[in-house]
Formats: sequence, C-alpha cells, structure tokens
Amino acid sequence: MNGIGAWTAAVRADLGLDQGPLETEAIRIVLDVTGDVAHGVNRPAAPITAYLVGVAVGRGLALPDAAERIRALAARWAEGAESEEPATGP
Repeated sequence: MNGIGAWTAAVRADLGLDQGPLETEAIRIVLDVTGDVAHGVNRPAAPITAYLVGVAVGRGLALPDAAERIRALAARWAEGAESEEPATGP
C-alpha cells in the first residue's frame, strides 16, 4: 500500500469510517480541486475547501459534481470575478 493509501486507511480507522477502498479516481479529483484552489485562490484555502467538499459529498452531492463546481469557482476567483468577501450580517 502506498503512503497516501496507508494514511487514508489509518485516518478512516481512527475516525470510525468505512474501510472500503478509496478509489484512485477519487484521490485524483480531491488533489486536483485542492491544487486549483491553492494556486488560484489561496494555499490555506485548499484544506478548508477539501473539508467543505467532503461535507457536501456526505450530504449527497456526487464528488465529481462538487469538484467541478469548486474548480469553476476557483477559476472565476483567480480571474477576479468573485474575489470579494461575502457580506455578513443582516
């Protein structure tokens, strides 16, 4: 088992998650989307984005769909189209 496979297996075991195989394609999708965010938005945003994508997937959104949405958002963000902070409050 490679380093990332061993690590994810250990993380899933520690968190009590299903130990089924983490598909190579799923790993690639997550790494691609976090790479796009790290380079197009902000490096520290990448792990937070991965977490939020995981939450969305846990709530039923398909991983490829979630990743494509975020990759498109990151591309727009990098172009400056959506880089303003959202308004908060009432």
